[in-house]
Amino acid sequence: MMRKVILSLALFSMVAGCAPDSSLQISAVLPLSGPWQIYGQPVRKGVELAYEELKASPDLPFSLDLVISDTESDAAKANKLLREAFDSGAVAVVGGVTSAEALEMVAVADRFDRVLLSPSASNPQLTGISRNFYRVFPSDAKEGTTMGNFGSQKLGLQTAVIVAKEETYAAGIQAVFASEFERNGGQVTEIIEYPEGAGDFSGLIARVVSLEPNAVYLAAYADDIGKMINELRAKNFQGRILTTSAFSTPEAIEQTGDDSEGVFLTQAGFEPDSEDPKVIGFVEAYRAKYGFAPDLYAAHGYDALMVLVEGLKQGADVPSDLWKKVRGLRDYFGVTGAIQFDERGDVQKFPRVYVVQNGTLVDYERDIEARRRALIDRLHELQEQQRKRGN
Repeated sequence: MMRKVILSLALFSMVAGCAPDSSLQISAVLPLSGPWQIYGQPVRKGVELAYEELKASPDLPFSLDLVISDTESDAAKANKLLREAFDSGAVAVVGGVTSAEALEMVAVADRFDRVLLSPSASNPQLTGISRNFYRVFPSDAKEGTTMGNFGSQKLGLQTAVIVAKEETYAAGIQAVFASEFERNGGQVTEIIEYPEGAGDFSGLIARVVSLEPNAVYLAAYADDIGKMINELRAKNFQGRILTTSAFSTPEAIEQTGDDSEGVFLTQAGFEPDSEDPKVIGFVEAYRAKYGFAPDLYAAHGYDALMVLVEGLKQGADVPSDLWKKVRGLRDYFGVTGAIQFDERGDVQKFPRVYVVQNGTLVDYERDIEARRRALIDRLHELQEQQRKRGN
């Protein structure tokens, strides 16, 4: 299924290489159905909100067409749809929501010599894979490192078992976590991998519980992570549960229910409670349009389209030159923070650790610091009361 939405704007100036009264087409190739729609749908919402804002902007120097297509969570179909998008004239594409899709799509971007910008693919294999590939989401090399360090250093965990799906994304992040956890003195006592289509996790989780590790690290996608968390709680697992940003969607946490309480995960680049005017505006507009708050993936979808348009506004002579403009972005701030790419196409962002509290994600270290400050303030208050009584 392909849906086309056209934004028609008066031309305020010419983009080099773009004739008067012509339009530039950007496509979004996303998993809108199938198991990966939990990420693709919020990305789509973010992209469409960005598109509407561009439509209302008096500063856009060209008219723009947006074409959105559904990969149905099929990496091979993502490859086909990307070819069709470029064949139909797309100057750039937002796509590669998952690492599996992105890895299938990069060769097509190279064949057409046009930019593919991923809102959320994170496998380390994508680092430096092509001058035409960029991502506004940090590599698993940073996310896995952050959690590995946090588990061993901040939580003082000595042992961990890794449970990972036999899949591109999970393979990348679990390897980085294991390396960092052991580099800091921890020990990964066992890595348990399971195949696509596994529906019953009871035996797998029974094995984890029998090993009695201080923690388990779950590397998979949201649905599987939630089921494993439920099974761990049912089997009275006593250790910490650590996982990835794949579990950060509101739907995943809600479906997991109370069992998600106390689960640690990494998340990058979006603070919905930020006082930044750009973030406030984005959250308010998103709520007004969709009736609920944006998540991590919606924010990265929004920024992905905005980054491509910003690159086009810099004046690429031809679509094959757009990569230079994207790579050259400086001092650009999106709703997920400062966006600047290194020479390998990776955005310079660093994940933080969050913990689920009362069904919502809380920045762990900021929460600890806030509690510490509140305790100090209370102690000062008691000391002042004691001093006054003494007088």
